[in-house]
Amino acid sequence: MFGDVGWAEILLLALVGLFIFGPDRLPKVASDAAKQIRALRQMARDATRDLRAEMDPGLQEEFASLAELHPRRFMSSLMDDDAPGGVPAPRPAPVLQYGESPPYDVDAT
Repeated sequence: MFGDVGWAEILLLALVGLFIFGPDRLPKVASDAAKQIRALRQMARDATRDLRAEMDPGLQEEFASLAELHPRRFMSSLMDDDAPGGVPAPRPAPVLQYGESPPYDVDAT
């Protein structure tokens, strides 16, 4: 979850929290935030469990896990099937001759 957050960012967040809430209230705020995160995770687990319990048996077989419904996986399944992993390979940029201007797309700008 926090794979892209380094120690510098964590330290910066702690300092900002210290300045905003003060040293007296910061432990209580951190504790309350941790409780809210735990409650949200539990709600998500319960919703997933309830959804699987209510799902039609035919759909349960089709979608063996809800991970298949993740937007990234769903979109990659819609992409080019011939490319490895379902993701199309990037096209090489055309080589421009000296003095040649790059293509300009009026609709894209």
